[in-house]
Amino acid sequence: MTTDPRWIDEHGDVIDEDHRGLVYDIRTLVDRRRMLGIFGGIGLTTLLAACAGGEPEPSASATASGTASPWASASAEASGPLDEVPDETGGPYPADGSNGVDVLDDSGIVRSDIRSSFGSSTTVAQGVPLTIELTVRDAATGSALVGAGVYLWHCDRDGAYSLYSRGIEHENYLRGVQEADAMGTVRFTSIYPACYSGRWPHLHFEVYSDVANAVASGPIVKTSQIALPEEVNGVVYATSGYEQSVRNVSRVSLSSDNVFGDDGGIHQIASMSGSVAGGYTAALTIGV
Repeated sequence: MTTDPRWIDEHGDVIDEDHRGLVYDIRTLVDRRRMLGIFGGIGLTTLLAACAGGEPEPSASATASGTASPWASASAEASGPLDEVPDETGGPYPADGSNGVDVLDDSGIVRSDIRSSFGSSTTVAQGVPLTIELTVRDAATGSALVGAGVYLWHCDRDGAYSLYSRGIEHENYLRGVQEADAMGTVRFTSIYPACYSGRWPHLHFEVYSDVANAVASGPIVKTSQIALPEEVNGVVYATSGYEQSVRNVSRVSLSSDNVFGDDGGIHQIASMSGSVAGGYTAALTIGV
């Protein structure tokens, strides 16, 4: 285990963090399909059609809950190599057993709606609605990782993490595990996270070979983070309840962030659709 003294929590305190995840060799891509990783889920065929003036394929940007998924036209079969998403720290609040509490072995953790706590509490996290669609593919072949287990977690509207932060140590909201479907996609219903001091707005995730390994804290295939785009951050943080985020996001950038800064989060920026009133969807295709 190594530590990174640059980590700053939501209270502005510098703390150690646990760098976790299996480090893979970064593959050199051999064709234009690397754009799948660069544009966070935008299909290569969409880009080529746009350049040619033709009719594009459905966008990777998702629509509001209840409409047809934009991934429905995707193929689970190999589509060629794509960039592997960078390995990132799980941070100090993973609740996967590596830093104190382990929520993964709790009954109820496998769920799609992560807005409320489960178990002894039913507290619901408040904020602008956010649907998260993460499609997991093998970086070497482009094949969908059908049946993979994905654990996702993030902070609340106040920049606090359930099970760790002051006042919500007994809450477990904004955490959940899902199984990748036939297209390699998992979907979570959540709320838009805050921007807390020292970090760009983000979501955490871990990929496991299957749900059984996820809930047993088995071997982790990939640990990384999703960056939320600046334009949507600005719109969401102008709404009631996100006042602290307005100040915090003005003091950080993707290039200065201690996680996304190396490459500006080029392979980790979510594609967005939606609105404050109807809720947003963040979609990203990742290679592992």
